[in-house]
Amino acid sequence: QVQLVESGGNSVQAGGTLRLSCVASGLDFNNLCVAWFRRVPSQPPGKEREAVAGIAGDGVTTYAESVKDRVIISRDNLINTVYLQMNNLKPEDTAIYYCATDHRRSACFMRDWMFDTWGQGTQVTVSS
Repeated sequence: QVQLVESGGNSVQAGGTLRLSCVASGLDFNNLCVAWFRRVPSQPPGKEREAVAGIAGDGVTTYAESVKDRVIISRDNLINTVYLQMNNLKPEDTAIYYCATDHRRSACFMRDWMFDTWGQGTQVTVSS
């Protein structure tokens, strides 16, 4: 059974840091794109999730403009884990963060409908 499990979400004050983790089981995603998306509280469930960052199978990274100076995505292929280091967090970063991958793609196409495997999400809350 393919499964992605996120962890690391928490409540922090503005300016704080968090590191989110995404662990895969039942799937070797070492050569696949793995991405982080988020759904902010004001966004209805049927709307597309916002892309945050992605790391391709070859290690190439991509970031949303809103976070590119504050987050770093990385992967440890030995333990099938992808991380999202988030620094200088802002209240507008409050969201449920999801990890996603697609078994067909090594490159990252940062639209949520391009991914076929998702985690359950982890809550990040940033207070001012």
